[in-house]
Amino acid sequence: MQMSSPTAGAKGGVNVPGMLPIEQSYIENILRLNKGKLVEVHATFENNREWNAMIFTGIIEAAGRDHVILSDPETGKRNLIPMVYVDYVTFNEPVEYEYPFGAGPLASAPPR
Repeated sequence: MQMSSPTAGAKGGVNVPGMLPIEQSYIENILRLNKGKLVEVHATFENNREWNAMIFTGIIEAAGRDHVILSDPETGKRNLIPMVYVDYVTFNEPVEYEYPFGAGPLASAPPR
């Protein structure tokens, strides 16, 4: 059995076996890997007297560089949440963090 060791990434970071390469471990990619899962997105809206902090509960429909889209399974309502307001995301089940070897949208995509 051959053990893998961390390797230097293209941007000077270290890539650890079993984890997304440094260039690919952005929150948007982690959310995409977990599309279809029920999550809570904790968001803070500074200088807002009505609702400074909110928790959005829903199923991940999509995630982009600057946003996440959740759908509420009870109401069908969809929320587009800009990432700038996202503090953290909680999952009630295991989080997918790596693409299957040689598969998925990041397998052939160049780093950003």
